[in-house]
Amino acid sequence: MAGGSKKVVFAALGANLGIAAAKFVGAAMTGSSAMLSEAIHSVVDTGNQGLLLLGMKRSQRPADARHPFGYSREIYFWSFVVAVLLFAAGGGVAIYEGLHKIADPEPIENALVNYVILGVAVVMELSSFAVAYREFRDTNPNCSWWRAVREAKDPVTFVVLFEDTAALLGLVAALTGLSLAHLLGIPEFDGVASIVIGVILIVASSLLARETMGLIIGESALPSVLADIERLIRDGEGVAEVRDIASVHLGPHDIVVTAAVDFNDRLSAAEVERSVAAICAAVREAQADVRHLYLAPTSFA
Repeated sequence: MAGGSKKVVFAALGANLGIAAAKFVGAAMTGSSAMLSEAIHSVVDTGNQGLLLLGMKRSQRPADARHPFGYSREIYFWSFVVAVLLFAAGGGVAIYEGLHKIADPEPIENALVNYVILGVAVVMELSSFAVAYREFRDTNPNCSWWRAVREAKDPVTFVVLFEDTAALLGLVAALTGLSLAHLLGIPEFDGVASIVIGVILIVASSLLARETMGLIIGESALPSVLADIERLIRDGEGVAEVRDIASVHLGPHDIVVTAAVDFNDRLSAAEVERSVAAICAAVREAQADVRHLYLAPTSFA
């Protein structure tokens, strides 16, 4: 999945770099605040992809004495930073530009330039969106889109997917506002479009912040994963009962699992040790994301 996530990020990074440059040129030539807001949005998205790549690299660092469970959670932190930047630098600036344009409207010049640039931007954003959506659905094939987002433990793909969705909606708003301002001769529509773009970015960033915050706090493994782990523990030699299975994702592919296990009283201490070792090996073979499994032999009686 890490390779797939990087592919999604690099696809979005390449698209946003080209789009940002074209939008700034269009904004300079036409004086459109919606185009300027879109250009700033693309710059923010480009920076966000850089932060995601940074988080992916830093999260792969090995464990050390200060962080005995490793750095997997760094990808959650940087994904949350991306959500905050989308809100502040993207949404806030877009709304400010829109209000300024409404208060001091200026006629749109060379509107055809903006139409061409926005059209090209739509095509490039659609290509980036297609890569992100395909990767997202490949990893979540059997559930609804929103449920897949809620259950996802790797934030990289759905962060890029949210960004691309917000970008496409923003481009539609920019095209609509620009067209109305140009055709009707009412430049205030350009400012309104900029405000709409800001609202879209703020909504997207709020949803992203909520999802990534849950991952930072610590989310359990999926029920299907826990059910498989419980089955493997119960199949262990001499296991009489299993209770209190708990888990937490330290990263997209780094799960800690604990469980209380009651072994048959006829087993010796050496046999319990061998059974625990065999169970741990079976769980790690079946669920590669389980990096840490702790079984506490106990008596439920």
